Amino acid sequence: MWLPALFLIIGLCIGILTNVSIPADYINYLSIAVLAALDTLFGGIRAQLEEKFDQSVFVSGFFFNVSLAALLAFLGTQLGIDLYLAAIFAFGVRLFNNLASIRRILLLKYKQRKDAV
Repeated sequence: MWLPALFLIIGLCIGILTNVSIPADYINYLSIAVLAALDTLFGGIRAQLEEKFDQSVFVSGFFFNVSLAALLAFLGTQLGIDLYLAAIFAFGVRLFNNLASIRRILLLKYKQRKDAV
């Protein structure tokens, strides 16, 4: 369960410690890709807490979400529309839903543990 969180921390440390600059043309793509990756990460944590985690679903969902988000951003750029905002909204809503579910599951487990003592 903690493996995705561990790699998130490792990735953040590598990103902070390296001096890689992203061209301004790709910032929209990167922001959507990061949001899609975070959505998948928190979805995986939620699935693990619900004891429904499947590694193949997690990995395929990660690549599908990031690819779909990048495709939406690319199509929006080609059409001259800020279509990436729709992807940001969709992934943002899912991210907050996953975080709310994780919070509820952890509170429920805490209450069950507290009542058992």
